Amino acid sequence: MKGDSKMQVSYHGHSVVQIKSNGKTIFIDPFITGNGLTDLKAEDVHPDVIILTHGHGDHVGDTVELAKQNDSLVIANADLCDFLSFKGVKTHAMHIGGSYQFEFGRVKLTQAFHGSGYVDEANKQIIYCGMPAGILFMNEGKTIYHAGDTGLFSDMKLIGERHPIDLAFLPIGDNFTMGPEDAAYAAKLLQAKITVPIHYNTFPPIKQDPYRFVAMLEANNGKVLEPGESIEL
Repeated sequence: MKGDSKMQVSYHGHSVVQIKSNGKTIFIDPFITGNGLTDLKAEDVHPDVIILTHGHGDHVGDTVELAKQNDSLVIANADLCDFLSFKGVKTHAMHIGGSYQFEFGRVKLTQAFHGSGYVDEANKQIIYCGMPAGILFMNEGKTIYHAGDTGLFSDMKLIGERHPIDLAFLPIGDNFTMGPEDAAYAAKLLQAKITVPIHYNTFPPIKQDPYRFVAMLEANNGKVLEPGESIEL
């Protein structure tokens, strides 16, 4: 889908990404409440669409409340969608490798290597929320890749070859995901025009220097976005 308008893509701490496209506001992994690095307040956020990479609390975040308050459509893997639908959320279920053309753009889920369970602290239970995923968002002739929480895997090369990427968001925090060295290698495989680090400094175990990561990129195509900063595609 191509047009004269541009997409505005902004970063809001941890793994929170906002995309404004075709008059719609799309949030990926809206972890706002409890996110000490975000510039946002949940009551000021009005998404038309929420896309989730997996079921961990620091990615599902404020999804249920935001979706109910704004009548948002939530897109995620089918198991996570089932779980959220039980909470009264409007969902569109997908699975890894599948894509769907929405009015606001095409969404495709890619593989990711991580976990995906929602912690029910009150009942001391972990609820299975399906396989974790990365997200390809395609609109206005541009492609955005949000890798979600993942380790390095060689098929990132195929993702970049099949869907040339204009903007990639890669986790660099280590401990739970790729660290800077593996993420730099992932950037080399993906060959995105711009690579932005995410999922760092929110908690002590994922403390990293994003500028050091950007300096490691061979193609010098990295960019650190501070919370609230944006890129126009």
